[in-house]
Amino acid sequence: MRLQLALNVRDMDAAVEFYSKMFGVKPHKRRPGYANFAIEAPPLKLVLFESPDGEERLNHLGVEVFEDTEVSKAVARVRDCGLEHSLEKDVTCCHARQNKVWLREPEGLRWEWYRVVEDV
Repeated sequence: MRLQLALNVRDMDAAVEFYSKMFGVKPHKRRPGYANFAIEAPPLKLVLFESPDGEERLNHLGVEVFEDTEVSKAVARVRDCGLEHSLEKDVTCCHARQNKVWLREPEGLRWEWYRVVEDV
């Protein structure tokens, strides 16, 4: 399991260069307007979305897991707690096929608990 931080950036090339140097790794995936870093130490999935006119820097937060059972456990936990959520199975997002559950915390910040099934 690793935390995910998804940021909106104005200049993708500058952001990729900065974060590559900061964490000492190259992007795991790079597409037009999109990049992600799978960082081992600290365990972090850093996702960048190019948004030149974006007002918010923080796009969303997430928890990446590596088994569908972990997504199912998260769904059961939020349902049992009565938290509003939405489930997405076998969706294509961020250039990958994923299973996930989305939540919104009290002040509106979006969280996802997800598993990448395969890159596309």
